[in-house]
This record gives sequence, structure tokens and C-alpha cells, in this order.
Amino acid sequence: MGYTLNFNLIWRHFDKLWSGLLLSLELAIVAIAIGVLIGLVLAIAYVAGDRIVRSLIGLYVEFIRNVPLILLVYLVFYGLPQAVDISYDATTSFVATLSVYSGAYLVEVFRSGLAAVPAGLIDAGKAIGLTPWQRLIHVRLPTMLRITLPALSNTFVSLFKDTSVASVIAVPELTYGAQWINTNTFRIVEVYLVVTAMYLVTGYAILFGLRAIERRFAIGR
Repeated sequence: MGYTLNFNLIWRHFDKLWSGLLLSLELAIVAIAIGVLIGLVLAIAYVAGDRIVRSLIGLYVEFIRNVPLILLVYLVFYGLPQAVDISYDATTSFVATLSVYSGAYLVEVFRSGLAAVPAGLIDAGKAIGLTPWQRLIHVRLPTMLRITLPALSNTFVSLFKDTSVASVIAVPELTYGAQWINTNTFRIVEVYLVVTAMYLVTGYAILFGLRAIERRFAIGR
């Protein structure tokens, strides 16, 4: 028995996909913003800290990077509230999880960027009398950000796609909207074709925007 494509039911419920896409973008933006803050602070602490500080940061990075995101989502949403007697909704839980997850990857991006800052620039800052804090703010961080732009672009797009994992705890983002339509219409091929196209278009739009920023500010471009 052949399968006949019929997109009429998909368009009828397209509002769920559109609102889900907007929520996916919101989740990604908030989580990335918090993740950048986590990654930047820990990268600076790693470079400036002693062995104990570096070891603790290294443990955090290795733990997060070697545990599947979906497992972290389950642990934070189902396990943590029972362990420490706190409560939060699914969206807050996922944002917190993705923020911590992204922070672990961004630590390594920023740490490598700080290590790649030419020593001559730091020496020039010392020569004109800049304090260590001023050298960090005016020399090391701006240069590091320009060095890490290509890696940041790839990480940000990857994190946008990772928002699809939120569907496992019923956060109504794009993948959850697709699952709802599939459950209620049984048009699995059509709905996932449409959702795939939405992820592709949005992902490329984000990538092109970030690449434009990269071409404008990256060193040597």
C-alpha cells in the first residue's frame, strides 16, 4: 500500500511549528548568553588560577562533555528537584541545563583563544603601563574574541540544534510541535520534512549572520 503525501494537515497546524521555532530560538539565545558568561569567567579563572582551580574546571568540562545532553536534561528536570527539594518548570530546567552544557564547550573555546593571544601584544600593553586588569579588558579579551569567532559560529549553530532535546520534557519547541502534529494527524513524513526544512533554513541563516560578523572582525580576514 503506497503512501501519498498530503501537507494540508501540516499547514493547518503550522502555527505550532512556527511558535515552536520562535521558542527554540529564544531557548538558544538565552542559553548561549548564559553559557558565554560561564565559559568566559571559567576560561579566565583557568588561565589565571592555580592547579586546584584548573583541576576543578577541568573536571566540570570533562564531565559535561562526556555525558549526553539528553541525560543531563533528565537529571536536572527529574533528579535534581527530588535530591535538593526545589521546583521549576520544564523551560527553566532546560535553559539551565543547556547553559551549563554550552558553558563547558565555551570554556575550551575561550581558553584556547586566550592562549593564542600573541605575547607581543601583552608585552606592548605592559610597556605602555596597563595594569593586568586593563590588559585583560583592552588587549586579551578583544583579541581572543576575534581569534575564536570561527569556533563560536559552529558552537552557536550546534546549540540551536540541541534545543530539539527539550521535547523530551515537553517544552513546546519546534520538535515537540512536530511530535504533536504527528500524534494527531499521523502524517509523519510530511511534518518531519517541513521541520527539517525549518531547521536547515534557520541554521543557515544563523550561520550566514555569524560568518558575516566573522569576516568583519576576524584576524587576518
